[in-house]
Amino acid sequence: MSFAAASAPAYTSSRLPSPSTAARRRFLRHLLAAPPRPAPLRRCAPYHWMAQYWTQGSLEKNKALVEYLKQYGAVTTDKVAEVLESMDRALFVSEGLTPYTDSPMPIGYNATISAPHMHATCLELLKDHLQPGMHALDVGSGSGYLTACFAMMVGPEGRAVGIEHIPELVAASIGNVERSAAAPLLKDGSLSFHVSDGRLGWPDAAPYDAIHVGAAAPEIPEPLLEQLKPGGRMVIPVGTFSQDLQVIDKNPDGSTSVSNGASVRYVPLTSRDAQLQDP
Repeated sequence: MSFAAASAPAYTSSRLPSPSTAARRRFLRHLLAAPPRPAPLRRCAPYHWMAQYWTQGSLEKNKALVEYLKQYGAVTTDKVAEVLESMDRALFVSEGLTPYTDSPMPIGYNATISAPHMHATCLELLKDHLQPGMHALDVGSGSGYLTACFAMMVGPEGRAVGIEHIPELVAASIGNVERSAAAPLLKDGSLSFHVSDGRLGWPDAAPYDAIHVGAAAPEIPEPLLEQLKPGGRMVIPVGTFSQDLQVIDKNPDGSTSVSNGASVRYVPLTSRDAQLQDP
């Protein structure tokens, strides 16, 4: 973030006028004045390149990331802030990458872990449907990060399910969670990961109060709508080249209300074979 330097007054004459005593005083006051306050943090703030040079411990960096997301406006509630602070992103990002940068990161097999501001946005949209005892489904669970956040929010009396069709990613996500604050929930079975086609959902733990889809579908998969509980909410990116983050609320009578959020760019929700093809 830079600030423009104050420029000296311009004169059309080649000779500068002799300054008066009052002018000298004004000039001195200008020199001694406090520097301008920085502008509010914006989307383009340089957090992404600052974070990699910090030297404090991992949890402190993770907490600093959450503070950034608060200033950015992606985190607006204490509930979401607490779960993000408890879930160290570094445990879910490949070694050698910078986990606290606000950008998506590759996790292998043509998959990514979403940018922190997208995780925060989805948690804020779903928070009222992630109360203790509720059921949540994460389609395209990838690294396991967001599924673990769901599990922390619904607690041991709830159920959080991650679906991923790449077996190696499922194995990696389980290893990631075993090192995280959500490890006890994985051990007691309230958090689980399964190898399956996410477009079909996971009927065994349905109906779900919250469904999150981490890849863009050309249209909303019907099995996911069927597994969404009346009163529940689904967040899903919809579209091919142009994508919108859609919020689907299921009404008590089984009808749905759909609203469009921000324009986004996700990897496609597709078959395992199609995903493993070279992009």
